[in-house]
Amino acid sequence: MIDDAAASGLMEPLTALVVKAGEAILAVNRAAMRVDGKQDGSPVTEADLAADRIIAEGLAQLAGDVPTLSEERTQLASPPFQGSFFLIDPLDGTKEFVAGRDEFTVNLALVTEGVPLLGIVSAPALGLLWRGIVGRGAERVSFEGVTIGTAEPIRTRKLPAQGEPWIAAVSRSHGDPRSEAFIDSRPNAVRKTCGSAVKFGRIADGSADIYPRFGPTSEWDVGAGCAVVTAAGGRVTDGQGGALRFGQRSGGGFIIPEFIAWGDPQAVIFDVVGRS
Repeated sequence: MIDDAAASGLMEPLTALVVKAGEAILAVNRAAMRVDGKQDGSPVTEADLAADRIIAEGLAQLAGDVPTLSEERTQLASPPFQGSFFLIDPLDGTKEFVAGRDEFTVNLALVTEGVPLLGIVSAPALGLLWRGIVGRGAERVSFEGVTIGTAEPIRTRKLPAQGEPWIAAVSRSHGDPRSEAFIDSRPNAVRKTCGSAVKFGRIADGSADIYPRFGPTSEWDVGAGCAVVTAAGGRVTDGQGGALRFGQRSGGGFIIPEFIAWGDPQAVIFDVVGRS
């Protein structure tokens, strides 16, 4: 079991590990790399695998007794997890990466008793990461190569005042009608297009108010961002406003049917348009 105090001691070495994994991704020649398809139809590249190897080796040295669930090694996972475990997406936004865009991330979360406690969302091509520990605050950090810069404290922003627009973080690759209808029900909604888990970072640093996803995602897509947003003062819920749980599915699958990331946890959850 790792609590917030122990997690605080791990933050710097975990940050360095995630940045190192991102450097390995950037070293891959996207024009010449091999792209394979998984059973679920999603792509996997040598960059995904290189980042996963670095993270696996680093975690084995830092906290070898803590279980790990990685997107690239789900066959090794044995849920439900008791106590604490690491939740990893070594390259979130593979489609963005393959398409030559910069908004892909390395996601690392430390989950304790089913709830993300620590999260790091790193965007290697942007030289920017968001990180946080629930109860201890969140930060935005710039970096170049493996040199990590100064951390800047961040907070989510308050609910827009009456007449002011809501800023909604939306996906470039995974839009769905229910999410669009939900955004349209916000007053004067403005969409901010972002790739991968960068959307969670924009909620955490106050650049956006809300990020709804009324379609299935995997736990490793959400865990790190959930921790960062919560640490920054926001909240991530299921579509009904309830808490999300991670690593508890004994039957496998690791699917989160839907979620909403809120900058202001006091925001009223309006009726979801078009939700069955």
